[in-house]
Amino acid sequence: MHKILVSSCLLGQPVRYDGQSKGLTNDTLTQWLQEKRVVAFCPEVAGGLTTPRPPAEINVEKVITTTGEDVTGEFQLGAEKALALCKAQQIKFALLKESSPSCGRNTIYDGSHKGIKVAGMGLTAEKLVKAGIQVFSEEQLPQLVSALATVEKN
Repeated sequence: MHKILVSSCLLGQPVRYDGQSKGLTNDTLTQWLQEKRVVAFCPEVAGGLTTPRPPAEINVEKVITTTGEDVTGEFQLGAEKALALCKAQQIKFALLKESSPSCGRNTIYDGSHKGIKVAGMGLTAEKLVKAGIQVFSEEQLPQLVSALATVEKN
């Protein structure tokens, strides 16, 4: 049975920049939790950022907060820790929070801090994908279920 790295905020943990969560209520996720397959992780907290914190967006090669602070190092450290955790626990699948500058799988904000989403990946999602880990956003839960079923049949 495969373990799944899951963004802590999707599990109801108040780790987002605003001190909130984006708890996902889903029967499949509940089942995975009961089966102890879920490994909760927040790369931003793991990288040393506090909660709450100023919102940050990727702007070209850097991650910048609304207050102008460069938090690229913390985001990179969180991504490295996520990959190390996946390697240590042989995790091949991740369910991450869409549009986050760490976890966004398909979209991120454009760096203008005006709420504009663009195609792109957060730092953690990108690092995991490059390492061969299958990354899905909460909007792609059915695809993750299907990918897991395919692997676990064989």
